Amino acid sequence: MPQYATLHTHTDSGVHTILLNRPEKRNALNHQLIGDLTHALESFAASHTCRVLILTGAGSSFCAGLDLEHLRAMPLPPGQPAPTEDYIADAQRIATLLRTLYALPKPTIAAVNGPAIAGGMGIATLCDFTLAVPEAKFGYTEVRIGFVPAVVAAFLRTQLGEKSARDLLLTGRLVSAEEAQTLGLVNRIIAEPDLIREAKALAHRLLRNSPAAIEATKRLLCSFSSQQLTRDIEAAIRASVDARSNADFHEGVAAFLEKREPQWPSIHAKEPVQTA
Repeated sequence: MPQYATLHTHTDSGVHTILLNRPEKRNALNHQLIGDLTHALESFAASHTCRVLILTGAGSSFCAGLDLEHLRAMPLPPGQPAPTEDYIADAQRIATLLRTLYALPKPTIAAVNGPAIAGGMGIATLCDFTLAVPEAKFGYTEVRIGFVPAVVAAFLRTQLGEKSARDLLLTGRLVSAEEAQTLGLVNRIIAEPDLIREAKALAHRLLRNSPAAIEATKRLLCSFSSQQLTRDIEAAIRASVDARSNADFHEGVAAFLEKREPQWPSIHAKEPVQTA
């Protein structure tokens, strides 16, 4: 397996472990980590020796969503032309990462060792199995900074149904590991000292099954929603690009960085802010 700047990878007896390794940034997603993780997932899928994947985070967080510096670069000061091609490419990178994880032909296990927020929640819950420590928190918090949780919405609606998806996406609230389990997004809650051991035990149970049958089953499950998911992701990318040009997004990120309450421009706007 290749070496990565933002990941640690290890293979033992057919079980491949990927460790998100930006603990000083709570394993937040930047261009490097998104690219590294996408490549690592593709390499895992192509490997003849790696049959089960465990995905976890270094430090006290699983993944805190988009990196602060990434957010700083995203909003555009009012009056400047929007770099639409850059926005499209950025949204496509996230979509490619999540679609790659979702469609991997081999079983995947998320060992959620701490908060899994926004895109981090997407990564955690799109794995076939999601194990979480009791202290883990989950949430799609994008609306809190005036952004649209567009790409993750395409997957979450399939996972939860529209009513529960609306609850999480529109409120931006954090949910406990226990509530995430009740919603069906977490399979088991496991004390932190036992998390990786239990993830490996599950991986070895999966290794006893037919690799061909597992791959065929996963491909079948993905095929049920493949065409709809493609259309949903295309719409999500357009919504993400539109959202980045909104004044609310500019204000939301500024307020986040300045640690203050946002003053939403759309409240006083003569025309509604476009979000899709």
